Amino acid sequence: MIFDTHCHLNDEALYPRIDEVFANAIKVNVGFFVCVGWDKESSKLAVKIAEKYPNVYAAVGFHPCNIENVTENDYEETMELLNHPKVVALGEIGLDYHWVKDESKRFKQKEWFIRQINTANHYKKPILIHNRDAFEDCLEILKKETPLYRGIMHCYSGSVETIKQVTDLGLLIGLGGPLTFTNAKTPKAVCENVPLDKLVFETDSPYLAPHPLRGTVNEPGNICWVVDEAARVRSMSKKHLIDTTTKNALNLFGIKYEENN
Repeated sequence: MIFDTHCHLNDEALYPRIDEVFANAIKVNVGFFVCVGWDKESSKLAVKIAEKYPNVYAAVGFHPCNIENVTENDYEETMELLNHPKVVALGEIGLDYHWVKDESKRFKQKEWFIRQINTANHYKKPILIHNRDAFEDCLEILKKETPLYRGIMHCYSGSVETIKQVTDLGLLIGLGGPLTFTNAKTPKAVCENVPLDKLVFETDSPYLAPHPLRGTVNEPGNICWVVDEAARVRSMSKKHLIDTTTKNALNLFGIKYEENN
C-alpha cells in the first residue's frame, strides 16, 4: 500500500467529506496517512482524525507562518499531544521566506524552528520540515540542531547536489505533486538521483495537486499520479517503488505494518 506521509485531512477543503476522501484513496491502494497540523487547533483535529481511522497517524506542531500570537500555554498544550500513541512526528515546522520578508520575523521563525527540533528530540519524534525559499538557512539550522530521530524534508525543493547534505542528516526526501508538473526538471532529476532508501511520497493535500489535476483540490488518492511518474523517471517497477517507500515511512514513524492488517 502507498503511504501518504504528508496530508492535511484536517483542512476545511477535505475534512467535511473525509469519508469520501478515504474511499477515493483506498480505491487506488493508498493505505497509510500522516495528517499534519500547522497550529494548536489543526493539531488537535489531526489527532482526532487519527483516533477515528486505523491507518491514519498525526503530526503536531506550528508552521512557520502560524507562530504569531502563540502563547506558552498553546505551545505546551500542543506538544503534550506528542505523548499520544497515534502521534508519530512533530510538524510541520521550518522556515518560510516566501511570505515573510521582514528580517525580525524571519529570526523569530528560526527560533521557533530550533525550539521545535529540540522538543522533538526530547519526545524522541521525527520532524516534518517545511522549507520555502529558505533552503540555506534551513540546512544551517539542521546541521547545528540535529534532529536525533530523523525526519522528512517535506516537498523537497533543493537541487540534486544538495540531496546528500540532507540525507546525511538522517532525513528522507519527500516528493509530491510538483514531480508531475510538465516543467519540473529539477524535481524529476532529484527523483532519479535520490537513494531509494531515502525516498518517500506525499500529497500535501489539499494543495499541490499533480498534473493533470493541477489547480484542483488535491486528495491523498492523487498520490498515484506521483508514484506513476516516479516509477517512470526511475525506470523501475511500481510495486517495488511502493513497497520500498512505504517501508521507509513505516520505519521512520515507528509503525509496525502487521498492526495495520
